[in-house]
Amino acid sequence: MSEPLVSIIIPVHNAEAFLRDTAASILAQEFKDYEVIFINDASTDAGEEILKDLCQKDGFSYYTSENPLGAAKARNMGIEKAAGRYIAFLDADDLWEPEKLKLQLKFMEEKDCAFSFTGYEFADEKGISIDKIVNVPKVMTYKKALKNTTIFTSTVMFDTEKISKGLIMMPEVESEDTATWWKILKSGYTAYGLNRPLTLYRRSAGTLSSNKKKAIKRIWNLYRNVEGLGVLKSSFCFVFYAFHAVARRL
Repeated sequence: MSEPLVSIIIPVHNAEAFLRDTAASILAQEFKDYEVIFINDASTDAGEEILKDLCQKDGFSYYTSENPLGAAKARNMGIEKAAGRYIAFLDADDLWEPEKLKLQLKFMEEKDCAFSFTGYEFADEKGISIDKIVNVPKVMTYKKALKNTTIFTSTVMFDTEKISKGLIMMPEVESEDTATWWKILKSGYTAYGLNRPLTLYRRSAGTLSSNKKKAIKRIWNLYRNVEGLGVLKSSFCFVFYAFHAVARRL
């Protein structure tokens, strides 16, 4: 069999309530040339049993770590095991629209780009849209990204013929996804935005991003301790970050 064109990497930690819905949204994709790699990150719920069942029925793959990895290490494990030319991330509780892969691949071919992301829509814990769509800019550079964290992990796709797996690897810091986008953009790449809501972002009460105070501390830490920005530059960027973050949720 030929290698898959897209490798879909899904870290899983105690997500038993969402796994079957997330898997169903992949199976419903109009584009079928993909592999699915679940990384079971020390789950203590019934997640592993569900993953076993999904893999037996649908040909997915999963790998288990008994020791907690965290999102960065889990995704990095998936990147290492990926066989596809393109790498796409999907969180275990999010959902894709059926045309997501097809349209994003076409978009990347048209733009001849290494890094793309799409618009998305907020959903409740049941995966039902709450009619709040997040629009995305046509392009995102490093300078723009410091002031606008609108790139959402479950919408991102990379072309590994244009960007190395090593550069895609995520650092072990809080908000590792944002830190990764900044690292890639800072190296000279531009991210291209497909402004269509092709992902449902399930806003669960217990998710990391639901705690606004923690989110503020994480972004400030990225400015000061990861990017090494001064207080004035960090404050300047933070004002724009806060504006965009509030606008996405109104």
